Amino acid sequence: MRGRLDRVIAACCLLSRSEAQTALKAGRVTVDGVLLRDGSVKTDTEAQTVLLDGRRVEGDGFVYLMLYKPAGVLSATEDKKGETTALDLLPDCYRRIGPGVVGRLDKDAEGLLLLTDNGDLNHRLTSPRHHADKTYLATLDRPADASDEAAFAAPMDLGDFVTQPGELRRLEGGLQCLVTVHEGKFHQIKRMFAARGKTVIALKRLSIGPLRLDEGLAPGEWRPLTESERTEILKK
Repeated sequence: MRGRLDRVIAACCLLSRSEAQTALKAGRVTVDGVLLRDGSVKTDTEAQTVLLDGRRVEGDGFVYLMLYKPAGVLSATEDKKGETTALDLLPDCYRRIGPGVVGRLDKDAEGLLLLTDNGDLNHRLTSPRHHADKTYLATLDRPADASDEAAFAAPMDLGDFVTQPGELRRLEGGLQCLVTVHEGKFHQIKRMFAARGKTVIALKRLSIGPLRLDEGLAPGEWRPLTESERTEILKK
């Protein structure tokens, strides 16, 4: 990110402008090893090493968060009925920014949610023409078979739309499957299995494009994307 040092620190570290200026005056910021107190100095986090309290300041000024959404939580930023939303699981500093949810995930499903205030990235990842694959672990009421794999690999007519070819890979026993789709329509995977005479009893999203759910996170936990994750997701 480029710009005035105080603005860069505020945007990348989720501080107010006054908090960033206070940090500068307290001697907590260095640029390429030089302590700076003047917030008006121009800086570039890509070309220079900017540190706040010894930790590198980096990013493009946008928020990128990975959340392990638990079942029962809405993949939304607000709900008029007062139900718990994905945004409710974040601390105040992020709720004030109000990052959007990238792609919906059914209320009773769990797994990876990406939240960002980068609207362009959100659009690219949710637009069917950009083909951001989404992979899920589906648990079924009865085993899938080879004919289900073939059906998922071809366009499937669900009445109101025809799916793009996807992928179904049966795990041991067939009661659990890895399913990859491109569109992510409302209840799509449940409807695809229903068309095959099977019921999804649990659904967990594992990945969106190159971004994979950190299995070190427990349901309800979150973390910022790493630098390498941001780099990969921004390529989409």
